[in-house]
Amino acid sequence: MNSAPDDNSAPVAERRIVVIDDEQRIADTLALILRSAGYMAEVAYDGRSGLALCKEVSPDLVITDVVMPGMSGIEVAIEIRATSPACGVLLYSGQAATAQMMDEARSQGHDFELLAKPVHPVQLLEKVKSLIRTQDDRATLHANSPH
Repeated sequence: MNSAPDDNSAPVAERRIVVIDDEQRIADTLALILRSAGYMAEVAYDGRSGLALCKEVSPDLVITDVVMPGMSGIEVAIEIRATSPACGVLLYSGQAATAQMMDEARSQGHDFELLAKPVHPVQLLEKVKSLIRTQDDRATLHANSPH
């Protein structure tokens, strides 16, 4: 795949993505898909270590499973938005309980993108590209706005 950007954003190879999923095979597979498309991808297997990894590597995007033991992906996403507002967040899940959790988060003012498992690699990469472009647009608007 061509890693040259189609706009003036940073090249794909400079984009860092953190994948968080308690199912190691899924996390590792998503990271492999992202790396094969030229992204720098790191993995964590639970929410708390995912947050620690995010503090360490300052990702452009976090992709996290919703339903995980200890700390849900929604809790992870809320924390990331609070501490790193420039970082994009993409949630994904294959569990029915997700809808109620997403509704609860929305009622508290948190709205996140959600992909359903299993996710096709093409769909994943299209969503990642779209979210990074949105983050770039927000950063440009913020940089150009009067302070």
